[in-house]
Amino acid sequence: MKKDPRNRPILVLDEDPETLELIAEPLRWEGYDVRSLTCPKEANEFLNYWKPQMIIVDPDFASMDGLHYLNSLTPFLETTALLVTSSNHSPERISQCLDGGASDYICAPFKSEEFLARVRAQLRFRDAKEELIESNQRLQGLIEIDDLTGLFNMRSIFEKLEFEMERGKRFNRPVTVVMIDMDHFKGVNDGHDHLFGSYVLSEVGKIIKGSTRTVDIPARYGGDEFLIVLSEIPLAGVEQFCERLRSRIENAVFSQGKDSIKLTVSTGFCTSQVGESLAAKELVRRADMALYQAKKLGRNRVFSYKPNIDRLQEPQYVEGYDLDHSAVIDIFDRKRKTA
Repeated sequence: MKKDPRNRPILVLDEDPETLELIAEPLRWEGYDVRSLTCPKEANEFLNYWKPQMIIVDPDFASMDGLHYLNSLTPFLETTALLVTSSNHSPERISQCLDGGASDYICAPFKSEEFLARVRAQLRFRDAKEELIESNQRLQGLIEIDDLTGLFNMRSIFEKLEFEMERGKRFNRPVTVVMIDMDHFKGVNDGHDHLFGSYVLSEVGKIIKGSTRTVDIPARYGGDEFLIVLSEIPLAGVEQFCERLRSRIENAVFSQGKDSIKLTVSTGFCTSQVGESLAAKELVRRADMALYQAKKLGRNRVFSYKPNIDRLQEPQYVEGYDLDHSAVIDIFDRKRKTA
């Protein structure tokens, strides 16, 4: 579908006012939203808040070496077309500009009809690129998001956790993994149909999502188990968060049609220590051990990892951790369900 040219912002840069007008005038005939600037400093400030779909510039703008300013525009070109106009017709200069990121090179003087056709062509290419980026983002969302709960899924959570832990090491900030497991969830599926069980998990996902910040990483870890990555929160804040979330789920009534139930969750967490060199999977394992202890002590409670509760130090358990498969869940789940 052809887009309204009035919604097409175009920035034209040239230090010569007469040349600037020769370029901008045919664009205005077509109805484009054109801004013309002759000052490099003003152009740089303008680009900080105005996002054009196309920049048209002479390669000698703001620089005697010819390509310095052109190279400085690279950060703006992800979804912005760059059109170069110049009276320099040498193959070497044309190649330099195109290799430097220009979408097209128009030799001056030019015919207005050809100039406008080239502008339209580059805007079509720009639209196609933007649509591709948006499609890739949607696809990435489908890959990373659990359909039932709307939280991140296990496929993506470890990569995100590893990134947060590296960032925590760099800035000397703690990272916490919170593990949450529904208490007696098997009874939900036994006493109701599985659609109701899916509804409950979906509602719990909403409660978790509504309880976390935009910088937190909430995920469905598998089955009726959830994982949350918290960054830059002190121990007291983590405890308050976990207790508040536990209370919200305990006080919720899950109702759908004739089915209605109240449930609780057990929660375990582990926080990395500043300066500690800890792998992401080890932080998850410790949080899972804390969760196991919370269930062992009677469920519906929050428990913080302590070294004295760690009974799974044997190498085979650590080696059994497979970040790409469900074994990472099953290793401890088999023991926990017997508690």
